Amino acid sequence: MVYTLPKNNDRPKKTKDTMNDKKKHWLWNVLLVLTVTVCVFALAIHYKNWINVDTDHVNVRSGFYSVKVEFNQLDSVVFVARLPPMQRLNGFSALEKEKGIFREFKDSLTDKKVYVFVDNISQQKIKLVYRDSARLYLNLKDSVETLRLFAKLTPRTDKEDGRPN
Repeated sequence: MVYTLPKNNDRPKKTKDTMNDKKKHWLWNVLLVLTVTVCVFALAIHYKNWINVDTDHVNVRSGFYSVKVEFNQLDSVVFVARLPPMQRLNGFSALEKEKGIFREFKDSLTDKKVYVFVDNISQQKIKLVYRDSARLYLNLKDSVETLRLFAKLTPRTDKEDGRPN
């Protein structure tokens, strides 16, 4: 048997690696940038609680969640050290934050929703009770700001009989 080497002209030409040469479609780049932008925006709107205290109501917002409490429906404003055990209906818990709509374990048979807007889980929280049994827990990242908010909300209820001003 005789082996012959092919001539230089007979060799197949080397083709470029098609994997490295193939251009990525622009749609994937746009989709990636859009996804990252949406995630950063969602983080930014949930970053802190936005609280507006007006003359007749307080409005608490954090991202997709918002609660408006009329002062004439406000029953009590107290500090609590810990949140009661609750089941999350929707919302999230991340690091020191806890936000969303919850239901207490003892009220699991009823459809009472508890709104939670907590920026720092380790600090004390303000508990608002309004409309006789609706509850809202909130605090701010800075404990001094939480104390100022509590001082603004406390005069809105009469301490003697627990009824609003």
